[in-house]
Amino acid sequence: MVIAAAALHAGWNALLKIGLDRFLTASLIQIGAGIVALFALPFVAFPDAAAWPWIVLSALLHIGYNLFLSRAYQHGDLGQVYPISRGSSPLLVAVLCILLLGEVLPAGQWLGLGVLVGGIWLMAIRGGRGATSSGLLINALLTALFIAGYTLADASGARANGDPLSYSAWLFAVNGLVMALVIFAQRGPTVISALGPHWRAGLLGGAMSMLAYSIAIWAMTLAPVALVSALRETSVVFALLIGRLWLKESLPPLRAVACLIILTGVAMMKLA
Repeated sequence: MVIAAAALHAGWNALLKIGLDRFLTASLIQIGAGIVALFALPFVAFPDAAAWPWIVLSALLHIGYNLFLSRAYQHGDLGQVYPISRGSSPLLVAVLCILLLGEVLPAGQWLGLGVLVGGIWLMAIRGGRGATSSGLLINALLTALFIAGYTLADASGARANGDPLSYSAWLFAVNGLVMALVIFAQRGPTVISALGPHWRAGLLGGAMSMLAYSIAIWAMTLAPVALVSALRETSVVFALLIGRLWLKESLPPLRAVACLIILTGVAMMKLA
């Protein structure tokens, strides 16, 4: 289920590269997810009081995530940005889980995690324009920091709520509202006319984003957060395929080798 979610996540990230304004496109997708979530609200329970601080925190962290992800895509292609930003977050999550949640992975899973992250970073080498850009690296790593932050917030919130589906639906509804307010405040009323022609892509990307992350939130209530976070980042393999087949980005042989290393890391984590 988590690997299926990874494929969906890579799909909506690919939409960021075909929008003229990447922050606007990211906001459109989050607003689309919020609209989709509204239709789910009548079928889920209202979150417990203990979950609401985490929902608010996660919505704020998603603003930073969208901002720095869109900035990173201004410096590099999907095959560069996605591996660095997504590949850095599992190690941050694993360390923070020890410090904040008391979750410790077995030695074999730590080894598999290291192999997986190494493969992800290897995939970013020789990525095309901006391969050594400091702007690319800084913004991608800041994106990873926000990913780790909202991952831990949502794991804590879903566990406190006791109902991951309820938490996820209300999270996306709140997040969509927050992103709509942010983009309206930043761009003014004219943003409505800019977003209007792309509403179908927004709803499609939003539905993919919501489904992908809802699966991850559900999984984090059943398994160690660091393990789910690492498996979720196999999305870089799907991002590579989308970048090559759909966006016509280059596919150096080193990236193909990196895919095999990532799959080896996944197998090691599963077998440990």
